[in-house]
Amino acid sequence: MSNYEQIYQRSLDDPEGFWAEAAEGIDWYRKWDRVLDDDNAPFYHWFSGGELNTCYNAVDRHVENGRGEQAAIIYDSPVTDQQRSISYRELQSQVASFAGLLHQYGIAKGDRVIIYMPMVPEAAVAMLACARLGAIHSVVFGGFAARELATRIDDTRPKIIVSASCGIEPNRVISYKPLLDQAIEFSAHKPDHCIILQRPQVVAEMNKGRDVDWITAVAKAEPADCVPVAATDPLYILYTSGTTGEPKGVVRDNGGHAVAMKWSMQHVYGVEPGDVYWTASDLGWVVGHSYIVYGPLLNGSTTIIFEGKPVGTPDPGTFWRIISEHKVGVMFTAPTAFRAIKKEDPDGVYIKKYDLTKFRTLFLAGERCDPDTLFWAQDQLQVPVIDNWWQTETGWAIAANCMGIEPLEVKPGSPTKVVPGYNVQVLDEQGAEVTGGEIGTIVLKLPMPPGTLMTLWNADQRYIDAYLSQYPGYYLTGDAGYKDEDDYLWIMSRIDDVINVAGHRLSTGGMEEVLAFHPEVAECAVFGVADTLKGELPLGLVVLKSGSEIGVQALRKELIALVRERIGPVAAFKLVTPVQRLPKTRSGKILRGTMKKIADGSAWKMPATIDDTAILDEVTEALAGLGYPKS
Repeated sequence: MSNYEQIYQRSLDDPEGFWAEAAEGIDWYRKWDRVLDDDNAPFYHWFSGGELNTCYNAVDRHVENGRGEQAAIIYDSPVTDQQRSISYRELQSQVASFAGLLHQYGIAKGDRVIIYMPMVPEAAVAMLACARLGAIHSVVFGGFAARELATRIDDTRPKIIVSASCGIEPNRVISYKPLLDQAIEFSAHKPDHCIILQRPQVVAEMNKGRDVDWITAVAKAEPADCVPVAATDPLYILYTSGTTGEPKGVVRDNGGHAVAMKWSMQHVYGVEPGDVYWTASDLGWVVGHSYIVYGPLLNGSTTIIFEGKPVGTPDPGTFWRIISEHKVGVMFTAPTAFRAIKKEDPDGVYIKKYDLTKFRTLFLAGERCDPDTLFWAQDQLQVPVIDNWWQTETGWAIAANCMGIEPLEVKPGSPTKVVPGYNVQVLDEQGAEVTGGEIGTIVLKLPMPPGTLMTLWNADQRYIDAYLSQYPGYYLTGDAGYKDEDDYLWIMSRIDDVINVAGHRLSTGGMEEVLAFHPEVAECAVFGVADTLKGELPLGLVVLKSGSEIGVQALRKELIALVRERIGPVAAFKLVTPVQRLPKTRSGKILRGTMKKIADGSAWKMPATIDDTAILDEVTEALAGLGYPKS
């Protein structure tokens, strides 16, 4: 057996021994009573009875163990022309002071704090400060609109919201404070206070009595110590799109999460303490939680917080400049970023301008990596390019080429093999295992390893209904795919209507709800269409109410604006057109899958259950008017 096979098999045969050994990499105030607590299955708990503090493990212990002067965070912001290095000792001071400020305003263990911030080090400081106090943070991506933020405020019920005056895009400055104020106005729950980081680009108007100036207040705050919490206590809530449009609050624990993050940094990504590691993502997504903040810092590595874009800040060489200047060894980003760079610099001219001798591995995730992008990256960079597959819910890789265990042969289009700790199976509709490369539903046999979701926030039954009910004893990933003869996993498509736009999982059901809100729209359907840059884009077809006289251009403009307002620019919603009717089955189900195939130019069969075949000709004509399928 290979080294990978031995380690993988041991993780399945003796999961408690395997993860108890991994947990020795974390400092505990009190060791656990049980490695795996299955008394309340399917709600499994790891390291029950154990006590620790995630912030202590990510920051303080490195100062105590001699890494105080090592860079913990390097902030690189081409949009503000700023760079800043923060040592572990400096980070400890900043986090302790901000935790003291939170404590001063009433935050204690178990309280919730929403963080709605741009890509600045202070966002990571706020996350770690919550962890220091045992408070539960919920980071909301700054690109979301006020109503999206409001739903999260009402679900989380935070005592405090931490925000900034603005976020900065390549060509514009986005004022956050008006969005925050509007979200609080929309929400039934009202936070006690908002702590606002004033940035020089925009000075936010403060609400007297509620709003607190970060810089002024933190200077007077008494530093706070780390608070021991149970391994099974929540560390954070992170919302992911639900197929109904209602967000699902994924709950991550402290103990299992810390163990999994530390283990994965070294074994999946091959990153050692002291290495410079860069994840080019956003803190509002799970990748930002796991591999900008917690994973690298728990590992004693140096992490980079990047405020910019792969192109346009100022050119397609930004990634290579950062790798060269900061001596990055391993990078993790989404295939979308590389498609954007390839589009602007197909011959890799900018790559040749920089010294990349320290760079050894590129990891891609967030969406399926198409072989063309992988080949281009390999050819240009001359390093291994590793696709890995996971989800917000799992918190870390389900399948990857584990560079810290044993590099395996790369098969372009596959995220390689299942990561130790996960038992992945492919099932048919009856729950029987599928073999021989046949496509089926991908599931994870319970219990899942440490670091995966405990449940959904205040919604245990929804957790069961959404993930565990279809195949009892298994977690439903929502993806379809297969295993080949070498046990490589292949992820082919989603089985629900959550689409992946530039690595961001977005609900088409949520977009349909927004379109249906328009007074002229009687019915609508949104589905994802293939896009060479973003992976997928949402495309909407709307049926207008009888007698509507609105023009097509006016309708498009209003619908695009509506989605932008309700969901945010992150949806990239620009493709929409009216149709006379939508194709449906006799039972009334809209044939989104068939329309997607027509738009993508894929082979499709006339559905046997369709109500009227002529409708598909009308839809084909409407899609052609939007330029689909692309020639």
